[in-house]
Amino acid sequence: MDVDGVLTDGRIWLLSRRDGTASEIKGFSAYDGAGLKLARAAGLRTGVITGRESSAVAQRARECEIEFVYQHRATKIGALEEILQTTGAGASEVAYVGDDLPDIPVMQRVGLAVAVANAVPEVKRAAHFVTSRSGGDGAVREVIELIVKAQGKWAAAYRDAKA
Repeated sequence: MDVDGVLTDGRIWLLSRRDGTASEIKGFSAYDGAGLKLARAAGLRTGVITGRESSAVAQRARECEIEFVYQHRATKIGALEEILQTTGAGASEVAYVGDDLPDIPVMQRVGLAVAVANAVPEVKRAAHFVTSRSGGDGAVREVIELIVKAQGKWAAAYRDAKA
């Protein structure tokens, strides 16, 4: 999945410091975090591919046990290829959640392309499914529940849910 606009609402907050530098602040949904842990419990492997580099993303990935973390990737398809090679999975076995134009090449390659509700129109057209929730507001959780329920793993996953 993408990060900004998918795991966050797309806003990038910069905190000015007295020394002239700035610190980046991102807001993540607790619902998405819980969903990512449910995914792990159901045996799904998760990853992020983002054009930006942020220590907040690295921290959130650790907290949510996101296995594949690719940052500072202006072109995302290469990261997808690395994930496929590492896992031995076929592209048709992958779901990807995006919101903006750089996500389209990955969405065109995977088996389940998902756009968040507030994605740009081109991404929605490239998607097999559009969430009812916006990025940063539980859209990733919605996708995880959809997949886990379709696989018949929902009852076991939520029974073993962890905070």
